[in-house]
Amino acid sequence: MRLTAAQALVRYLIAQRTEIDGAEVPLFPGVYAIFGHGNVTSLGHALEEARNELPTWRGQNEQGMALAAVGFAKATRGRQIMVATSSIGPGALNMVTAAGVAHANRLPVLLLSGDTFQSRVPDPVLQQVEHFGDPTITVNDAFKPVSRYWDRITRPEQLIHSLPHAVATMLDPATRGPAFLALPQDVQAESFDYPEGFFETRVHELARPRADRQQLVRAAATVRGARRPLIICGGGVHFSGAESSLQRFAEQHQIPVVETVAGKACLLASHPLNAGPVGVTGCTSANALAADADVVIAVGTRLQDFTTGSWTAFQPTCEFVGVNTAGFDARKHAAVAVVGDAREVLDELSQSLSDWAADEEWVHRAEVETAGYHAYIDKIAAPSDAGSSSSAELPTYAQVVGAVDRVAVPSDYALTAAGGFPGELNNGWRAKGLDSFDCEYGFSCMGYEISGAWGAKMAMPDREVITFVGDGSYLMMNSDLYSSVLSGHKLIVVVCDNGGFAVIHRLQTGQGGVGYNNLISDTRNAGEVYVDFAAHARAMGCRAEQVSTIAEFDAAFARARESDATYVIAMRTSPSDWTEGGTFWEVGVPEVSNRQEVRDARREMDAGKQAQRLI
Repeated sequence: MRLTAAQALVRYLIAQRTEIDGAEVPLFPGVYAIFGHGNVTSLGHALEEARNELPTWRGQNEQGMALAAVGFAKATRGRQIMVATSSIGPGALNMVTAAGVAHANRLPVLLLSGDTFQSRVPDPVLQQVEHFGDPTITVNDAFKPVSRYWDRITRPEQLIHSLPHAVATMLDPATRGPAFLALPQDVQAESFDYPEGFFETRVHELARPRADRQQLVRAAATVRGARRPLIICGGGVHFSGAESSLQRFAEQHQIPVVETVAGKACLLASHPLNAGPVGVTGCTSANALAADADVVIAVGTRLQDFTTGSWTAFQPTCEFVGVNTAGFDARKHAAVAVVGDAREVLDELSQSLSDWAADEEWVHRAEVETAGYHAYIDKIAAPSDAGSSSSAELPTYAQVVGAVDRVAVPSDYALTAAGGFPGELNNGWRAKGLDSFDCEYGFSCMGYEISGAWGAKMAMPDREVITFVGDGSYLMMNSDLYSSVLSGHKLIVVVCDNGGFAVIHRLQTGQGGVGYNNLISDTRNAGEVYVDFAAHARAMGCRAEQVSTIAEFDAAFARARESDATYVIAMRTSPSDWTEGGTFWEVGVPEVSNRQEVRDARREMDAGKQAQRLI
């Protein structure tokens, strides 16, 4: 079939299918695109020809549309992959941050960027960055550190080799992540006689690698020796679809479960064995159990510092069993590694354990600790009459999250990313439905909140997607509010304005520093100016309102749920009231300072580090 490289690429993507809940669907259901020189004349033409089979959605910012692709992948648990394409130069570089988000969170996204001419005859072209000593380098090389698969297509026939490898990398549970293809402008337009077999329909199935039998034997022996075992469930439980297996395993062997940020909503919050979120943004119950556990079964988690309290959350003698499709993650900290699919490993490990169960006293303690956690959240999330302009009387993040949590239904999907909301939602969103939560905290990318929610809504058009965003993230990236309006993907957007980067101000001052350049009041400015977020959202076609009290918020949220268009609720909130319950977290505190408060903070940091596990 005589096709240009761009046409062949599009035709191949259309031919890839996958199966979800017994139904065959496109593996690549759509493309986010901002066209420019480098992708409009060839790839853009090919996408226009295939507009009914591979729909194209126009983004407003290349980073935003690639973040939407990440949100889509998270919502589909990596079963479907969105494509994002940009022009060369700044358009491409705008997507690098989103590639980092996908890489850190192990999520599949296909990124296609225009590139300079392979012939080099017209060089230097518009937006080209020239390297004097290496003319092969372009800005697209910046994607190499944040891509699981990277290639530059220098001849049309290379697609026959590269595309299957890119797809396989994105779908393999052990290597899942972003794939990037650089597409030189002249090569996109060149044609080749492609074999028809290259475009035959292929249905991809989720791979479920089984663990080595000896690994299972060692893991079972380790768990049997435990008196106080604990399960940490991570995002891999979602990717595997192992929620039911996790519940069966925990119930049969009476092992309490704590959640990472990515693993939240693997088990309902009301389940008696769910002891809540663990780590720096975790709760008192989960962290108390982690501190006394003698064996931890870490399922589908990469054990980030926010999960492990920078490796101070566990006893030095605590043993780890690492269950993960990636051996890199399974073997961390001298764990007994079980490399395999979470669902299959949990089922087979349960068979090996037979009727073994944890001590009743340990389970009872988990129930008592967890009841205390829920009582604390109920107390701080309760509505009050707050609503004046005084910071001390402004509603808190916990109260805003609590207002939504109280009226949430199982199908609601809560989403957030950076700033103060990860800690507040991780504690205050008590999942009533499985797979109802997305907090992008692998990369903690400001700006993901609105763009990622747009992608999530595209993946789940029948679910209510509620995104929580601070004023800092809103100002950094908000244009996909307009995208959601244009495309008809309704979101509920909760904007909490606490006057700047308040959670970083908390870190800054909590480690002895002076408030500087985080809160608007601490910046070099001619006077504080508060943004009218509701008016701004209305200017982009959203329905929006500003509220002052939790009672007003409750009424506005009810209207937002009834709305058929994106609805923004903006509210001034306290910059200094936060949910407590986390663990130690190592950050860099100066060894030398002219402030006694900083020197004191350094001594406290050094003391805290004494509890760190080195292996």
